[in-house]
Amino acid sequence: MKTTIEIADPLFTAAKRFAAARGLTLREVVETGLRRVLEPQQTAAKPFRLRKVTFKGRGLAEDLDWNSIREMIYEGRGGRPR
Repeated sequence: MKTTIEIADPLFTAAKRFAAARGLTLREVVETGLRRVLEPQQTAAKPFRLRKVTFKGRGLAEDLDWNSIREMIYEGRGGRPR
């Protein structure tokens, strides 16, 4: 497909020099650049995945309910939990 685009003079000159130095056409340089921009990032970070971690043992060392745990957390802090 043919199209017309406006390119800043310094960028056009640099692209022409780049192409000539490598034996390429300006079209090849532009198409390569567009492909690189439009391709999905191959070096993108992998999504975070939480490892499954287990611990040996038999659970809590003491039989505690949530109220007891809360009291232990606030112990010595000058206030009682609500």
